[in-house]
Amino acid sequence: MGFVDPRTDFGFKRIFGSSRSKPILRKFLNAIIYDNEPRIADLEIIDPYQNPDLYSLKQSILDIKAVLDDETIVIIEMQILPVEAFAERVVYNTAKAYVSQLKRGEGYLCLKPVISVTITDFVLFPSDDGESNPITRYQLLDANTGRCCSDHLELIFAELPKLPEQLDKRSELWLYFIQQAGKVDQVPEVLTGSDFDDAFALANESQLSQEEYELAEKQRMKLLDAQGQMSYAIKEGIEQGIEQGIEQGLIEAARGMLLAGLDVETVCRATGLTQARVRAVAEAIAQDPRDQNPD
Repeated sequence: MGFVDPRTDFGFKRIFGSSRSKPILRKFLNAIIYDNEPRIADLEIIDPYQNPDLYSLKQSILDIKAVLDDETIVIIEMQILPVEAFAERVVYNTAKAYVSQLKRGEGYLCLKPVISVTITDFVLFPSDDGESNPITRYQLLDANTGRCCSDHLELIFAELPKLPEQLDKRSELWLYFIQQAGKVDQVPEVLTGSDFDDAFALANESQLSQEEYELAEKQRMKLLDAQGQMSYAIKEGIEQGIEQGIEQGLIEAARGMLLAGLDVETVCRATGLTQARVRAVAEAIAQDPRDQNPD
């Protein structure tokens, strides 16, 4: 017995965004947003995921959207690999969900709060002090006093690589489920119990049709390929750096990552090179016929 990977488009939407996902999503959001307080008694999943054959693997999975029983709008996104200006894109999508509520002739009092929950399979906010809290929250606050200007916009980020070894919170267990479910053949002991029974039942590959299984496997392989390309590019650059010198090694690492399809900002973060240097490498690649793919 195996389970679909919640980090893929198919797996994430099957578990959290399908017509059978309401109790799962309610428990998940209570844990992530409200520290497992049962604040959400009910919710409605907007456009539940019904047609897995229409989807292919995307680096970004936007759009499980739900309306809570207090009319708060929640948008949930799973991000597999880092992309350029990702935090800014999350801000944009959250603001767009907020302003798009108003219909012609309606006033601002009709606006309802919007919460974005963004799960990343990479470290989005590196910490210099060793802080490993996987969940961070952002609101509109006064920079001096911390006073809240408005509670209508909240950004919640959950970074899977920051999960601690000791899982003490329900929110951490849910993130561990997302991180590990696609890698195990049986339910981990730490995830046994009613909170996760429904999630594992939906993720169980034995419940998939042949078409769904093939799609889930195809997406899993694409995910592994994308992660492997990034790891290989970094490793190749480091090895060349040992032989050729640190600077040249970083340049070769940048070249490998750019050829693998990573964006300039991600390459800058991974290598420490300036944007100008990485863009120069990208321009050299574009002008070198050996790097052009005839297909």
